Amino acid sequence: MAETTVAITGGRIVPVTSDPIEHGTVLIEGGKIVAVGPDVAVPDGARVIDAGGSWVLPGFIEAHGHVGVHEEAEGWAGQDTNEMTDPVTAHVRALDAINPADLGFRDAIGGGVLAVNVNPGSGNPIGGQTVALKCWGRTVDEMVLRQPSGLKSALGENPKRVYGDKKQTPSTRLGTAAVIRGAFVDAANYLARIEAEERKPEADRKHIDRDLKLEALGRVLRREIPWRQHCHRADDIATALRIAEEFGFDLVIDHGTEAHLLADIIAARNIPVIIGPLFTSRSKVELRNRSLANPGRLDQAGVTIAITTDHPVVPINFLVHQASLAVKEGLDRETALRALTINPARIIGVDDRLGSIEPGKDADLAIWSGDPLDVLSRVRRAFINGVQVYSYDSGREIFADLSAAN
Repeated sequence: MAETTVAITGGRIVPVTSDPIEHGTVLIEGGKIVAVGPDVAVPDGARVIDAGGSWVLPGFIEAHGHVGVHEEAEGWAGQDTNEMTDPVTAHVRALDAINPADLGFRDAIGGGVLAVNVNPGSGNPIGGQTVALKCWGRTVDEMVLRQPSGLKSALGENPKRVYGDKKQTPSTRLGTAAVIRGAFVDAANYLARIEAEERKPEADRKHIDRDLKLEALGRVLRREIPWRQHCHRADDIATALRIAEEFGFDLVIDHGTEAHLLADIIAARNIPVIIGPLFTSRSKVELRNRSLANPGRLDQAGVTIAITTDHPVVPINFLVHQASLAVKEGLDRETALRALTINPARIIGVDDRLGSIEPGKDADLAIWSGDPLDVLSRVRRAFINGVQVYSYDSGREIFADLSAAN
């Protein structure tokens, strides 16, 4: 359970959505932030944590990762990222394959990443439902922030390789686009049938069998959840834009390696890009134009960005280092912090709870030894729901008992 009252005092508070506060206080009650400022009164009996000389930030958010479904050090037994038995698996849910004991969750917390959006993989044209989680809990159900938080789709090399090797559709980019379009047409027809029956008098209505795939796609068409489009190359990004225009859904571009080549179009349509991973080699054609300068190019064009490690492609605790090196290559410092906090919170639909230090939001906070964009800084303490779940002391990482997550 969250401690009744906690006061983090004396630190440099970086709310993200407003100016930093020197020697400020964050007051926490019942797991929520209730006050932030330089002159916050600390109630008698509160637990006081001296953050003098430290920086206090909201927990970082990994907007696109596979922590929990692609477990580390488990090999085949922990690999549940792709259900590559059907090109359309809109009905599968990342939620059902997440192991909270995956080492990646603890790595995340040690790197200041306190929430993650877990995606299925990119082997299928339509891969399944994503889920937004906090990084601490005994069961995944305790960790959920939003379920589903999106529906994963993939364009480009991966689905055409997977199904082309099987000698089945789709084996080309045009086949992948056709599969996606066909699934949306089926979903639109399904919704139309349901709506037609609902308009009839109750006694005259016919039963329509449920279809979990079409229900999930229907949520995208109704703009209840975004379409999370894996695409690297500019031509694939153009296809994503084209299909979104045809069917009228909310699009999020995942990876966006060549998104800077279409940045003006993307910005004009107010489509966010979750860019990364940024530390990988150019291991395939789609990554030919990978560059640490690309986040800055997108930002300068007015595109809203978040940064991803695509964990475990890049270890999730290196999320902040990707941002630091993107700053080195031209990304604005303030944007870099927003790309780790409020931007991903808005993209995955949890900005009412996370992404900034404001009264009313969850007390998911990290106390850093210094500027988090300095590679020598590290997380000293981390709090989720006002509970201290992590500390670093004398060269040791110390995690709280998981019962504290309840």
